[in-house]
Amino acid sequence: MNSKRALIALGTAGSAGLLLGALGFQYLGDMPPCKLCYWQRYGHVLALVAGVLAFWKPNKFLIALAGLGVASSSVVGGYHTGVERKWWEGPNSCTSGSVEGLTPEELLQQIMNAPLVRCDEVPWELFTLSMASWNMLASGALALIFVAALRR
Repeated sequence: MNSKRALIALGTAGSAGLLLGALGFQYLGDMPPCKLCYWQRYGHVLALVAGVLAFWKPNKFLIALAGLGVASSSVVGGYHTGVERKWWEGPNSCTSGSVEGLTPEELLQQIMNAPLVRCDEVPWELFTLSMASWNMLASGALALIFVAALRR
């Protein structure tokens, strides 16, 4: 196997590992994902499809597509980290808003529309980093691996 294919395989396997880890937390660890967690997975699905195709028949477009997939997951992971750390608000459907000044009807509507899993709460962390933070870092590293494959 040449070095380009080895890098493609490494990047694709890394993306598969992150996706399998997320599914493991969801189904084995009983930690349902929030909206932003799902958004992070989409980039890995793209990277898996493009990475497998690029491994089978390497071309720059597919390698770049796989790299963009993991890079997008890293960006969403960074955004999600900011939401978790209260640096900024997440989507309205993902975090709780202020109840100040709401009528009882508006408050009831907000409660009824509240997501089951909030994006601004951290269900698990390791060394003070949440799953979103770890995904941001790992996906960023995988993006660099795909860039290295592009340069070969």
